[in-house]
Amino acid sequence: MSINDNMVGQVNYTLRDEKGEVLESNEGRDPIAYLHGNDNMMPGIEDAITGKAVGDKFTVTPPAADTYGERQEGAEQRVSVKHLVGAKVWKPGMAAVINTDQGQRQVTILKVGKIMATVDVNHPLAGRELTFDIEVASARGATDEEIAHGHAHGVGGHHH
Repeated sequence: MSINDNMVGQVNYTLRDEKGEVLESNEGRDPIAYLHGNDNMMPGIEDAITGKAVGDKFTVTPPAADTYGERQEGAEQRVSVKHLVGAKVWKPGMAAVINTDQGQRQVTILKVGKIMATVDVNHPLAGRELTFDIEVASARGATDEEIAHGHAHGVGGHHH
C-alpha cells in the first residue's frame, strides 16, 4: 500500500545537519503518525513520502524553504521574559518556546534583561541544508473522524 492523500502514515526518521551530525531521531520510540495531504508534515518531507510503500527506507535533502523555511534577516522581536518557556535563567544563544496566536514557536535568545528579551523568531534550523533518513513503518486509510479533524489519531498521532 503506497501513501497518498487522506492516509495515515507512520514514519521513523533521523534528522542530520550539513556535517552529518544527528540533530534528532525517533529511533527506539513509536513512529510519528500524520495525516498525509493535510499540512501535518513539512512539504519537502511529505512530497518525498508520497507514493512510498510500507518498509521503504530513503534519504532526502529538501530545500530549506520546504522544511523549516529560509532565514529572514532582521526577524527580531522583543518579548516579556515571563512568556519564555524552557528555562529559569536565560542567556544569549539559548532556545526558548513562546506561545503565539498560531501555537507554540521556537525562538533563539539574542539579548536578555530583567523584564524583556530580544529573540530571533526564525526557527533555529531555518535556512539550513538538512537531511532526513526516513522509513515508512505503516500506512492505512484515514477514518472519517481523522479527515474531519485534519490529523491522525492514536499511537504517534494526536490524542483527544
